[in-house]
Amino acid sequence: MAKITPVIMAGGSGTRLWPLSRKSQPKQFQPIVSEETMLAETLARVTGDEYTAPAVIGSVPHRAMIEEALPAGAPVVLEPFGKNTAPAAICAALLVAERDAEGLVLLLPADHHIADIPAFTEAVSRGVEAAEKGYLVTLGITPEGPETGYGYIKGGEKLTGGTFKVERFVEKPDRPTAEGYLAEGGYSWNAGIFLYRASDLLAEAEKLVPDMLAKTRAAYDAGPRDGATLTLPEDLFAEVPSDSIDYAIMEATDKAAVVSPVTIGWNDIGSWSAVKDFADPMVSEGSIAIDCENTLIRASGDAPMVAAVGLKDMVVVSTPDAVLILPSERSQDVKSIVEALKAAKRGELL
Repeated sequence: MAKITPVIMAGGSGTRLWPLSRKSQPKQFQPIVSEETMLAETLARVTGDEYTAPAVIGSVPHRAMIEEALPAGAPVVLEPFGKNTAPAAICAALLVAERDAEGLVLLLPADHHIADIPAFTEAVSRGVEAAEKGYLVTLGITPEGPETGYGYIKGGEKLTGGTFKVERFVEKPDRPTAEGYLAEGGYSWNAGIFLYRASDLLAEAEKLVPDMLAKTRAAYDAGPRDGATLTLPEDLFAEVPSDSIDYAIMEATDKAAVVSPVTIGWNDIGSWSAVKDFADPMVSEGSIAIDCENTLIRASGDAPMVAAVGLKDMVVVSTPDAVLILPSERSQDVKSIVEALKAAKRGELL
């Protein structure tokens, strides 16, 4: 099997886990569901013989944290600001193509949790043959229920090795629609993990988003290098259109394929309710919970001690300068708090 270069996207701001996750230290640089940071967990799952040394695409302000997590000399591409995942996918292809245009890229986020690493490795291996035939491959997670927070993928014609051509991508559905997908079968969750040859991604970008490709390439080629770290120039990268790899490329190409079914214990840790599902213990050391049920209490660093009585199905997160309290079922509403802080010009809390 051809060697695969893992390229980890570590540039997100992680606002859905406010107040613990901030612009200065997003969730991927913190130990959210284990004693390791989420970036360290991601690096650990791509260290087998199947892979070359990993690379990271991240943000300029997080350079020190990225380089500290990586082996010496590992490639890093730094963005001055986020432009979503399509430019990152192009940068990953350009990076790998410097060494081998036919090299395989495994593009994956730094902030996902995967419980079953051998199953993940096997799923990636199942996608290699299709990727080497020119397909842009994504992993389709076996749905565990009618989840409305994920996109869905409908598999079509069988290719090889448990890989299928993508019949269609579906945006986050409402609950009745999601229930219909599960009843019909053949649908999987879109994990946002991609496997492709560098040359194939660049060729599809040339056809589908030529302006994005040209401007991303211009920024990449002009970026100053400091050892293995390349920084994209702010003025040139500002010209790059912002879009996701899903919208810009995967939904538009006729070469999309999906590895399905994939059961790897995957979770994108996109809310405090998701963190609660993995939390052990549920109550941070030093906090006090009396007669509390199914309640996550997390106090970080020098945060004030938390004491709670009689809470049920709640989330309490205490940091030195902010405290979050909300019902677990409303964890997605953290984004409303973040927007309110922006409107109030409370940037010091973001």
